[in-house]
Amino acid sequence: MPPAAGESGDDGDDVVRLSFYDVMFVSMMPIQRLFFYEGAALPPFPSLVGSLRSSLAAALAAFLPLAGKLTFRAALGDVVLDYSAADVPPGVKFVEAEYGSSDEISAFDAMRRLAGDVEHNVEAFMELVPELEVEQLPAPVLAVQVTRPAFRNDDGDDAVGVVAVGVSVHHAVADGQSLWQFMKAWSAAAKVGSPAAPGLLPPTFDRALIRHPRSEELASKFLQLSSPTLHEVKLSRVAADVIKGQRTRTFLLRADQIRSLKRRISRRIAAGEPPRETASPVTAYVAIASLVWTSVVRAKPHDAADEAYLMVTADCRRRLRPPIDPGYFGNCVAACYARANVGALRRGGGDNGGDDEGLARAAAAIGAAIREQLEDPLGGDIEGWLQFHLSLPAARLTAVGSSHRFMAYETDLGWGAPSRVELVSPFARELVMLLGAAGGGVQVSVSLDEAHMDAFETSWFQTAAGDVTV
Repeated sequence: MPPAAGESGDDGDDVVRLSFYDVMFVSMMPIQRLFFYEGAALPPFPSLVGSLRSSLAAALAAFLPLAGKLTFRAALGDVVLDYSAADVPPGVKFVEAEYGSSDEISAFDAMRRLAGDVEHNVEAFMELVPELEVEQLPAPVLAVQVTRPAFRNDDGDDAVGVVAVGVSVHHAVADGQSLWQFMKAWSAAAKVGSPAAPGLLPPTFDRALIRHPRSEELASKFLQLSSPTLHEVKLSRVAADVIKGQRTRTFLLRADQIRSLKRRISRRIAAGEPPRETASPVTAYVAIASLVWTSVVRAKPHDAADEAYLMVTADCRRRLRPPIDPGYFGNCVAACYARANVGALRRGGGDNGGDDEGLARAAAAIGAAIREQLEDPLGGDIEGWLQFHLSLPAARLTAVGSSHRFMAYETDLGWGAPSRVELVSPFARELVMLLGAAGGGVQVSVSLDEAHMDAFETSWFQTAAGDVTV
């Protein structure tokens, strides 16, 4: 499906060179987000599809490179995002699909169950997002799928009651901030007819904003590491391998629970454990990540003397020198690695008189890791980023992605707020994703080996309960 009429990449400036931040994700599987919409406000399916296509085309007119393809340039030995009408006919794949239930329940009830269960049916979720053919260049960077239940009402109308919208974006062209920037614009186009609604940042795709004296050299080296054959891309993980033996479950933290966590951690740090001079102010993000990390560590049978690691990502747009346009569309995040002793992280847990030492030590380590990385995001051994990550013990590494600041549940595509939003891409076996939820709450979706999920839940609820006074 092409962008809105009158918008095309034929002005000679229709190629985006990938930054060294971008090329690290060339071999990653796409970002696949799934949105469920339910209720009587949903129009008949043909009308729904028509409005979705129209608003998507309007949004693409403002984000034209997303209608292009990642392309290998043999003469220069690099990969670019090409959206020129002559070389790569721009457009995105738009799939209409039906979901059929293999159980005794109807397809309608099956989709509503998928939208409501806290336990993820990952294989079913993957049917509801579009495949993005990224293994061979040129490769598309965006695809959309809209799915309805496989049934028709007895009276013959096309009312659906529940629908799923799946969005797949190539990770080499967008980080989480960029994805939600696009979704906000699409939502605005659906509601007010324009992706340039007041308060929305216009996108800029100018990679020259990320300044580093060796930027091209670094991009070339990272590209060789991730995709040595260049014209063919070997994905870093195969989805079936990642989800085998894995469970994914969604938890919700209320705003009062988050305030309580912050207060409890701050109180423990003020008491001197860990030393207050080593700790940063406790933000909501740090408090939630601390709860995640301690719950994971308590759920696993590691030796108390081992070191555990938590990887969180930090947006660098405002931290670069000089800071870059907040509307920058691309990858601009840094990985921050917190490290702490397993035994120290296990202390407390809400079941021994309110001792929150483990939470406090986790918060201190996370805060220090973020602070150190953001002091100079482009300093240090940039070339060693990938090697360092690969050197960490996978069994003791937990990754936290996305952000509670991403207000996914405001993605109104013309029929009201979604009832459920989830990440489908299985990037890692041990992955935790955050999203903003209603009323100041935070949605926390946790993927773990099935052997550890029950123990994680027990620790999570014990620790999160604590003191919930406002």
